[in-house]
Amino acid sequence: MAKETDKVDIKNRLSEKGQRDFAIIERAVKGDQGAYAELLDLYRESIYYLVLKMVNSNEFAEDLTIEVFGKAFSNLKQYQPNYAFSTWLYRIATNNCIDFIRKQRISTTSIDSTFDDGEGDKMHIQIKDHGLNPEEKAMKKQKAKYLREVVKKLKPHYSKLIELRYFKELSYEEIADEMEMPLGTVKAQLFRAREFLAKLLSNDEGHL
Repeated sequence: MAKETDKVDIKNRLSEKGQRDFAIIERAVKGDQGAYAELLDLYRESIYYLVLKMVNSNEFAEDLTIEVFGKAFSNLKQYQPNYAFSTWLYRIATNNCIDFIRKQRISTTSIDSTFDDGEGDKMHIQIKDHGLNPEEKAMKKQKAKYLREVVKKLKPHYSKLIELRYFKELSYEEIADEMEMPLGTVKAQLFRAREFLAKLLSNDEGHL
């Protein structure tokens, strides 16, 4: 975040929407949980459709949208108002999708297209596609096996959520039926499960 002495310059530099966002961000950084909810309400739909355009999957788009806001909120103090918050958020979303696409090798559409960042600027997405050779396929299989082992280290409830969603590839609705939980609770707890899993993986990066 900017220093106090820079705030006047920031307000002069930002658009009216940018000033609104910056004020909300300041509140969020100070611990106002309602401010996070405001940012989510303001940008959830646009981020979702950006992600959907890149990955061409409704269910993947829902997961990735949650991840984007999780990353953005975790690094909100790093946001610098030299450019619009929407631009910063859209770049997080784009980079997150690119990483996902490279890992999943899923079929995508409009991957070389241009989209508006919400402030009138155009952003381009370009990804080089490289097929996996036999060695890379073997490594991918080994990583998948290791990932299953790490998932088992989670608490049983979270481990089951990850297994149903990512190994058995059930929909949110199917998981809700399977575990007799409200749909919203399934989504929220899957988000937490991914956070715990990410921490376990970061502590043992040498295997991945």
